[in-house]
Amino acid sequence: MKKYKNLSGKSTVTSFELAKDSVKVRFADQSVYLYSNQATGMANVSQMKILAGEGKGLGTFIETKVKDCFARKVR
Repeated sequence: MKKYKNLSGKSTVTSFELAKDSVKVRFADQSVYLYSNQATGMANVSQMKILAGEGKGLGTFIETKVKDCFARKVR
């Protein structure tokens, strides 16, 4: 997984992994969730990929838009 830049310094996201149709996100509590196009929506996954690359806003987006719309808890 790639380390999340966390430019705000306040994010609960620590790292992420991008795939063609999904984003895997690791949080500070070491939990890992998979957000897929099918479960989360293509537009949401696309936005998550942008935010992950920018290093800012991913945790807030997850918390406010897609928190319970993950495909599965990986860990």
